[in-house]
Amino acid sequence: MISVEQAQALVLALAQPMDDELVALQGAAGRWMTVAATARRDQPPFDASAMDGYAIFGDAARGTRLRVIGEAGAGHRFGGTVGAGEAVRIFTGAPVPSSANRVILQEDVDRDGDTITLTLDAQGPTHIRAQGSDFSAGAQVLPRCLRPNDLALLAAMNVPDVTVARKPRVALIATGDELVMPGDVPRPDQIITSNTFALKALIEDAGGIVQMLPIARDTETDLRAVLDLAANADLVVTVGGASVGDHDLVGKVAADMGLERAFHKIAMRPGKPLMAGRLRGRPMLGLPGNPVSAIVCGHLFLMPLVRAMQGDPAPLPKARRALLGQDVGPAGPRAHYMRAGIVDGESLPVVTAFADQDSALLGVLAASQALLVRPQGDGPQLAGSIVTYLPI
Repeated sequence: MISVEQAQALVLALAQPMDDELVALQGAAGRWMTVAATARRDQPPFDASAMDGYAIFGDAARGTRLRVIGEAGAGHRFGGTVGAGEAVRIFTGAPVPSSANRVILQEDVDRDGDTITLTLDAQGPTHIRAQGSDFSAGAQVLPRCLRPNDLALLAAMNVPDVTVARKPRVALIATGDELVMPGDVPRPDQIITSNTFALKALIEDAGGIVQMLPIARDTETDLRAVLDLAANADLVVTVGGASVGDHDLVGKVAADMGLERAFHKIAMRPGKPLMAGRLRGRPMLGLPGNPVSAIVCGHLFLMPLVRAMQGDPAPLPKARRALLGQDVGPAGPRAHYMRAGIVDGESLPVVTAFADQDSALLGVLAASQALLVRPQGDGPQLAGSIVTYLPI
């Protein structure tokens, strides 16, 4: 068995970069931009008023009287110039008139008809946003995962579309004679398939497009037929059948179809019987069948692989620090990812593992907000110790 860290490195080594595609800005949220975008104009594109008030030329002391000669609003420039003894009524975002070098706040004047009288000295901030003070034409947004804030920036740059990585197509295959879909009527010896629905959501959260294929039954012929349906996928994910029992056929059938195996089995719990490799030139993950094991492996291996395929340079989950809420025993010979609850603390969050860590318990998983990370060989830890966890 290899370590979790070794397995993650081998899984990420399977990642193949997706082709580029051009998408409209309104559809680019959460996408991985692969080519830098360049601003086509300055922002602001002119000297702009930062306040509602009056644009003036030069300095003016309290009591100065000025004649209002016009008005400038957002999208409506005043076409003249402002000279000594003159002012232009101006609103936030409007272009500052030619020769004006200061905006007097509207609350700092008294107005009588077309005349204003300053009630304070004109000093301090000019309340003018200089042209290009946010960014200049030619400035670039470098490749990144596009957040809502990035979309606002790109729109202001007058960039209508961006080049992004194509979303990976992920074929998701549940295996086993014991499984039926939700809503079907199971036999007394069958269960409802559940973990594929969580895995589909994890894949989509990481940016992939999921094709849920029919349940593959426990025959080599049926499993091969379903795997053939995944021929056009960028990534194949099977769930169950990756262990070494008489009915665990995924490894054998995939090998017969040309699987180049990277590894099989990891020193972790839950999730020991994880398999990874390359099938028909595309990455393949064989996840355990136990629901919790499959979903934990989804967080640790599947989501990072989907992110890496889109260009994420740091796709692994980010560990955080917390205080241990109660004593825990030794981790044992395998790294243990314990389902846990987490609450706010005075200095750090407090994480507390659930008592029952059975890998079949979806109720415990649904109540969890974190995976308490117990390193391989870690000894007993007392409440209050600083530990690491992964949010889930």
